[in-house]
Amino acid sequence: MNDAFLASMREAMHLLQTAGPLEATEAIQRALREQASMGAAVAPASPSAPMPAQVVERLLTDARVQARPANAPGSADNATSPASARGTQSLRPDGRQASRQEVGHFSQHTFVNRAGSRAYKLYVPAGRRAEPMPLVVMLHGCTQDADDFAAGTQMNTLADMLGFVVLYPVQATADNPSKCWNWFRPGDQQAGKGEPSIIAGMVREVIASHGIDARRVYVAGLSAGGAMAAVLIQRYPELFAAAGVHSGLPAGSAHDLPSALGAMKGGKGLGRSRSGAVPSASTARPLIVFHGDADHTVHPSNGDRLVAPFRSDHARQLTERRNVAGGHDYTRQRITTPAGVNVEYWVIHGAGHAWAGGSPQGSYTDPKGPDASAEMLRFFLANPLPG
Repeated sequence: MNDAFLASMREAMHLLQTAGPLEATEAIQRALREQASMGAAVAPASPSAPMPAQVVERLLTDARVQARPANAPGSADNATSPASARGTQSLRPDGRQASRQEVGHFSQHTFVNRAGSRAYKLYVPAGRRAEPMPLVVMLHGCTQDADDFAAGTQMNTLADMLGFVVLYPVQATADNPSKCWNWFRPGDQQAGKGEPSIIAGMVREVIASHGIDARRVYVAGLSAGGAMAAVLIQRYPELFAAAGVHSGLPAGSAHDLPSALGAMKGGKGLGRSRSGAVPSASTARPLIVFHGDADHTVHPSNGDRLVAPFRSDHARQLTERRNVAGGHDYTRQRITTPAGVNVEYWVIHGAGHAWAGGSPQGSYTDPKGPDASAEMLRFFLANPLPG
């Protein structure tokens, strides 16, 4: 890295603290363009290349410090009531009110195909960007909706900072009384059928209508949304580059409601449904998993089951435990398969059924962290589709 690039990074960090994420992002993009014109290795080779890890990590670290205090009120097992997205897209990372020019656009739409219809909300970040942006699909948990999930995960704030679009599919009470995604029904576990077909269809619609970078489309979810994210990454490996599953279950864990309840309790001897085949090395995609080891809603053994297909004697594995003052300790395992697929598994010690590092503005959040939203974004941006 040359002195000019380092100076630009320092300028971006200063702007993040004093002006806001839009100005900081513009400074970083300007620095990367200058490095690219000089042929420097630090710049991405194309808009589809991963953002340099040191840039992403520094941005997210500063955002965590400013926007997510560890002593914020909230509890994992005593979830706050669902909240609207008020303020989610109008707060800067330093907590100050954003100007109208800095606020992205959060709009509601409906998608219809042969499998049915669902509403969705779309967040397009503030500021114009010349290059195609990534897309992150966020699948809410039971009893939640798009506004609540956006408020709790603060994903829209990160979208303004790093420059990506966020898609929030919405489950209707007519399709599930508790607004859960029907991850346990055979008809909703297949490509081209049911809810996977609807979600994949709206993703393709957004890719086409908003000029999304098709190599950087990611899916994440909480609980039932996490279980559906596991279905989608397995059934549509050509569409999604990577997935994040928080407090969820593996694809094919159940074939009806009774077996779903058994899987959620961590019951042994559950038969794998026909749709639950383990992906092959050629179709497996990067996966990041978060699970609290005090989760009494979805048993922590489901986190182990999610990453088990990637473990082998030939995989590279690194495990580290971190003690966090005032927060949750955690153990992170990093796995790289012989085929080069990256996996991260975060076990959050003492955490229940809640989005780690989330805001108490949304339901089912645990502000103590670690910051699942920021860590997922770091992982996603480092893992575009090959090609």
